[in-house]
Amino acid sequence: MSSKKIIATDQAPAAVGPYSQAVQIGRFVFTSGQLPLDPASGKIVAGGIKEQTERTLANLQAVLAAAGADLEDVVKTTLYIKNMDDFSTINEIYGKYFHDKLPARSCVEAARLPKDVLIEVEAIAVVEK
Repeated sequence: MSSKKIIATDQAPAAVGPYSQAVQIGRFVFTSGQLPLDPASGKIVAGGIKEQTERTLANLQAVLAAAGADLEDVVKTTLYIKNMDDFSTINEIYGKYFHDKLPARSCVEAARLPKDVLIEVEAIAVVEK
């Protein structure tokens, strides 16, 4: 079995607890749930679900990049959202990030997310390197 490699970048928010931004085992990259936090300030981005979704996916992209991966390498995402009424708005923005080689996906409405954000996204990617 390949050794576990911890992935970290200052281009995405630091972990808000005792966990890594992502972990790589062999060709597989497992990201932690990314939140809509500004990487520089650590604060939730201003605005609603549109702004929070954009920032969350940008943070996910940054963590993947630190592992030598990109969104096309993602094979599975899990979205945790505060309100299922935001599903169509989230899908619209998600489609701007994931448009080719679409990953499998689950979406779960959660009663409460860390820091009371509106969305959290985690992913599994397979890198060719």
